[in-house]
This record gives sequence, structure tokens and C-alpha cells, in this order.
Amino acid sequence: MNLHTWHKESEKEWDVFAPMWAKNSQEMWESGSRKNIIPFFSEYVPSGVKVADIGCGDGVGSLKLAEAGFEVTLVDLSNVMIEFAKGKTALRPELSFIQGDFYELPFKDEEMDAALVINSLEYTGEPLMVMKEIQRVIKPGGYACFGILGPTAEPRKKFSFQRLLGDKVIMNTMQAWEFEKMATETGWKVVADTGVAKRGVDFAKLGHFSKELKQAVSFMWLFLLQKEEDQ
Repeated sequence: MNLHTWHKESEKEWDVFAPMWAKNSQEMWESGSRKNIIPFFSEYVPSGVKVADIGCGDGVGSLKLAEAGFEVTLVDLSNVMIEFAKGKTALRPELSFIQGDFYELPFKDEEMDAALVINSLEYTGEPLMVMKEIQRVIKPGGYACFGILGPTAEPRKKFSFQRLLGDKVIMNTMQAWEFEKMATETGWKVVADTGVAKRGVDFAKLGHFSKELKQAVSFMWLFLLQKEEDQ
């Protein structure tokens, strides 16, 4: 599948999936797999800075960023998601919304202080291109927080497996350890990282496991990256 086709198929899939996502996202951000993302982000990124929420979905995470004191611009490929986001954040008129292409982000060079990119990079056909584009819009010394799905996370089963049957899919196969290597070789420094365990997995009992093995049994792995000053 070429890049243009991948892009259009991904937009179509997320337009269709948006209502289902919007029903469940509040729970994910408040008590589910995404509950620790904003605290993790806020521990390292100064409050008040400009943040691009890339792949914002229905805006629940963006709203929580705004409540934590960040100036947030929401970006999503799906216009249906953007409409859900506008509805959920109606009481925060300072938030801005853009239906945007992750390969050509609607920002000037070094315009943003930080980015939040949760389970978005997996749905791109050329993740390295997107990483470089995010790097373009972030100020030197700025931050980006990525969440990368684990190998057996349910969305991977839904969106990735069919490639083995020869079907077109909208999810790449990049794993957390591959993402980290790509990031460090393209001008990012890993400031911190942490795992989100799958149901039934207790990281506390895996103390002797290497990070890669813990990533293999994670639902998602979070990375807080900093753009090198000389980029």
C-alpha cells in the first residue's frame, strides 16, 4: 500500500471508528490504560507551554492537558474525531482544532514547545517521516511524549494481523524497542520511559526481566523524548 492510499484508508477507518472510540475514551484516560499519561508528561514538561496533541482523537486527553495548564492545539486526521473533540471541550474555548496530515503538520518550524503522540505513530506508513516532521515543529530542547502499543495489544490484533493474509492494513509493525532506536538515531534524547501493563501482568513481579521483555508484555510503552539542542 503506497503512502497516499495508507493515508486515505487510515482516515476512513478512524472516521468510522470515531463514535465507538468516543464512548470509551473517558474511561481510558481516567482509570484505564491512559490514566498515567498526563502525570508522566507533566513531570517533565513545564506547565504553560504550547503542546500539539497529534492524533488527539475525541479530545479527552487534550482537555486533561489543558486542565493541567498547557496551551493545547488538537490535530487529528479524522474530521469526525475533531467534531467529537469540539463537543467534549466546548467549555475550553481557548483550545484550537486542526484536521491535519501528520506528514505535513500545520505548524511553522520550531513553533511548538512539546507534542503528545499517543498510539498515533503506529497508524502511519512511514513513521520515520512523521518523526522528522514532529521534530521540525518542536523547539530545540523541547519535548515529545510517545505511546507505542505493545506487540499483543488488542488494536494490533484488529488492525495489523490481516497483513499476513495479504490484506491492506493501516498499522505498521514497529515495536517499542525499534521506536527507541529510531528516535535516538534521529536527534532525540530519551528523558524517561515507563510501561503500561496489560491486564493480568504485574510489572512488580518482573524485576529481573530486561526492559525489552517487559515491553513485550506491555499494552503500551511511554517515552518522554527531548529534541537535541543542535537539531
